[in-house]
Amino acid sequence: MSIHPLTVIPAPYRPIPNSYLRNGVGKARLISLSAALPLVERDVLEPLSRRVSLAHGETLYGQDEPACSVFNVTSGALRLYRILPDGRRQVTGFAFPGDFLGLSLLDRFAVSADALGSVTACRFERLAFKDLICGHPGLMMHLHEITGQELSRAKDMMMLLGRRTAEEKIGAFLVGLQERYVRIGLSAVTLELPMGRLDIADHLGLTIETVSRTLSRLDRDGCLLIVPGGVRLLDQARLARMSAH
Repeated sequence: MSIHPLTVIPAPYRPIPNSYLRNGVGKARLISLSAALPLVERDVLEPLSRRVSLAHGETLYGQDEPACSVFNVTSGALRLYRILPDGRRQVTGFAFPGDFLGLSLLDRFAVSADALGSVTACRFERLAFKDLICGHPGLMMHLHEITGQELSRAKDMMMLLGRRTAEEKIGAFLVGLQERYVRIGLSAVTLELPMGRLDIADHLGLTIETVSRTLSRLDRDGCLLIVPGGVRLLDQARLARMSAH
C-alpha cells in the first residue's frame, strides 16, 4: 500500500471542554436520516446524548485514547487517520452526518478524528450506551447494520487501494462520496470536498501531485468541473465505468 511520505505531527488530543457540552440544550437532536436510525430509536437514544461542537482542526478523539464515548455526527465532516510507527499519516476515511464513531469493541480508538470545518456531534457515554442498546433489540439490530456498512466501506477501501491507476482510484472515490451524499440528502452532482488534496492523497495511497494532475486532467476531458470547494460531476457514465474497474 502506498502512503504519502510526508511526516505528520498528529494534532494533540485535548479533552472536550465543558463549554462544548451545552447543558440545558445538551440533548442534541439526532440527525433525521433514513440511512441512520428510525425515529423511535433516535428517541430512545436522545436522553443519553450531549452535544459536542468543534471548530476546524480540533480533535474529537485521538488515536490510542481510551474509547469511553460513542459519537453520532450531526453536521460537518471529520478526517479519520492514524499515525504509523515511522511518523507517516494514513487517512482511513471521512465521517459525515449520520455516521456513528466508536462502535468498535476495542478499548482504545484505533484512529484520530479531526474536524474538517465546523462540526457538531452527539456524544454518548459508552457504558450507558451499551446498557441501553442491550435492552432494545431493534436498536441493536440497526447498529449492527451500521457496523456492517462500515465493514463494507473498509472492504471497498481495500479494493480501491488495489486499483492500478490514479484515475480509477479517484473515480471510485468520487462515486463512493456521491453515494454517501445521496443517502444524507446532499447534492449528487456538485460534491463538496471538505478534505484537502493531501487528505485525498493520503487516503488513496497517492501523492498530492498525482491527485492534482488527475483531477485537472478529468476537468480538461469534461468528466468533471473543478469548482470552489468541490467538483461538479459531468460525465456520470464515465465515472461509473472508472469506479467499476
